[in-house]
Amino acid sequence: MSDYDVIVLGGGPGGYIAAERLGHAGKKVLLVEGQYLGGTCLNVGCIPTKTLLNAAKSYAHAQHGARIGLTVEGLSLDWAKLQAWKKKVVDTLVGGVAQSEKKAGVEVLEAYGRFEGPGRVSADGRTYTAEHVILATGSVPVMPPIPGVRDNPQVVDSTGLLDIPEQPKRLVVIGGGVIGIEFASLFATLGSQVSVIEMLPEIVPNMDTELAATMRRALKGIDFHLSCRVTKVDGGTVHFETADGSPGSVEADVVLMAVGRRAALEGWGAQESGLDIGRGGIVVDDRMRTNLPGVWAVGDVTGRSLLAHAAYRMGEVAVANILDPQAHRRGEVMRWHLVPWAVYSLPEAAGVGLTEQQARAAGRDVVTATVPGYMSGRFIAEEGTQAVGASKIVVDARTRQVLGIHLLAPYASEAIWGATAVLETELSIDDLRQVVIPHPTISELIREAAWAVKA
Repeated sequence: MSDYDVIVLGGGPGGYIAAERLGHAGKKVLLVEGQYLGGTCLNVGCIPTKTLLNAAKSYAHAQHGARIGLTVEGLSLDWAKLQAWKKKVVDTLVGGVAQSEKKAGVEVLEAYGRFEGPGRVSADGRTYTAEHVILATGSVPVMPPIPGVRDNPQVVDSTGLLDIPEQPKRLVVIGGGVIGIEFASLFATLGSQVSVIEMLPEIVPNMDTELAATMRRALKGIDFHLSCRVTKVDGGTVHFETADGSPGSVEADVVLMAVGRRAALEGWGAQESGLDIGRGGIVVDDRMRTNLPGVWAVGDVTGRSLLAHAAYRMGEVAVANILDPQAHRRGEVMRWHLVPWAVYSLPEAAGVGLTEQQARAAGRDVVTATVPGYMSGRFIAEEGTQAVGASKIVVDARTRQVLGIHLLAPYASEAIWGATAVLETELSIDDLRQVVIPHPTISELIREAAWAVKA
């Protein structure tokens, strides 16, 4: 007889939500986590970065308040206090996860675990058995083999940048994806001199290219070097090559390596266990099953969608199918193409579904509409007449089904869930036009774009 019904290896968003859901369902669950409960997102990712970004937004509002009659005298930034506030937020939420697991009856083992095969995990000097094992070991930052990067104290990953003792005067960000842009926006807003070097011709490659270009122009205080390949890093000097082969360089006090993350597959038995491992991570189906019986994988380790909210849903899908082998018949599967994304920069951006470029590349005949942010009364009231923002909708020209919704505006991350619901329920553009959206809100930009579509 097994020690547990389910063992969860990894205490990040996918792992801890799966353990909690299973515990509340009456299952005997062991959650094994060796580094920190809450995983990368809660400890050194989503939560600390958004805490600092919120502070940056407050700082920017105070700096520019005079234009609306709010003058702040003696505005200053105390980096040490800001770091202390970040730590308090993280500690509070980590404590909340621990309490949630306890309330659900989940046993939490603070130790590094090793997957020994179906139904077996070793940790803390003993082997534990279970009917099911959920693998949720997360991801780690990518550190490419660029000359001068390894053992260079001026080069940090996202975790290292979150803990720097003082704000850098000059920051170079290698990589213009979501992580790179959020940090670039954060430090530029706080007054650092920031440069972003990106190999591709535009920032945020998963974003609609029209809105990505608009967003780049709206990001203040950042010097962009696009279509550039970093050739070496010499101390704080980053050398790069432009698209035409011309050399260039940028000086920095701190260099952030933000070229992405990869599935954490080393050191816990993944390669030795017989798991099917693909190019991005552990191969799973839409129910989160691996090739091994009774073994499931969720979150970043699958390489499918390296987002915390995707991990939450993966954990829930795995739990639903563990509890009921027929759960997939009632829709308990991962719909990978409907996972929304967000960039918490100044301004924010978010999207769900296909971009215009993706739809056309897939051979879809589409119609689109893009409306400016000033079509929303709240946008003007809060951001002013010169602010940059937009909403874009992608619609199938034949079926009239909404294929994608994209926002560049304040609160975009808060509004995008509604857009996700539109795509989840397969609404047509006619259906969407009938939805009542509160006024005045940023979300009204979705309605304005819907009515602007010539379909």
